[in-house]
Amino acid sequence: MVTGVAGTGPVGTPVGIDELLERVREDLERMEPREAFEAAEEGALLVDIRYAALRERDGLIPGALVVERNELEWRLDPLGSHRAAEATSHDLHVVVICNEGYASSLAAVSLKALGLHRATDLVGGFQAWKAEGLPVVR
Repeated sequence: MVTGVAGTGPVGTPVGIDELLERVREDLERMEPREAFEAAEEGALLVDIRYAALRERDGLIPGALVVERNELEWRLDPLGSHRAAEATSHDLHVVVICNEGYASSLAAVSLKALGLHRATDLVGGFQAWKAEGLPVVR
């Protein structure tokens, strides 16, 4: 049987987004904002996939790598010809951050499919980070 993303079922079998998120998150050790902050201090790579208008409106997390969602896999694949300098190995601890913590779950699972086995995402996204009072720059 051919399956879809993260073994979500046979290809062509309709799955709603809520169910898909629930299923893909089973394979993630999602992080709360304070955990992600501490992980970054210990060397984890925070990756901001929000689009430009949100970054301009709300600011940036200091030290986070900004990669538009549509470029994420190409930029973080350690074997890729278009990889970012930070994409050094499949053992890289990556925490994907979107605006509210939905798209980042799907993105993290995609990175895991590339072999980045420590990829995860931030519960609540950038908005949770900001609400926690963690560093943001304009």
